[in-house]
Amino acid sequence: MTRDRDRGGDERDLSIARLALATMGTGAAVLVVTAVVVVIVTPGPVVGLVIALVGIVAAIAAMGVVSTRMTRRAYGDR
Repeated sequence: MTRDRDRGGDERDLSIARLALATMGTGAAVLVVTAVVVVIVTPGPVVGLVIALVGIVAAIAAMGVVSTRMTRRAYGDR
């Protein structure tokens, strides 16, 4: 499929599906790593909660980094 440059098509289009899959995949990977850490460490309730909360924050941060990087790569710093 060719892009129509007259209609303003960009050579580096960003697929929303690709962005969503990459972002959700990154978040899921971080949460899996967090779950593995909890299983390996076998912490008490409070420490386990702290590890889980750090994992959630890390997943959100990683998702933000991936989506920002993909968007900037596709569209630049407009």
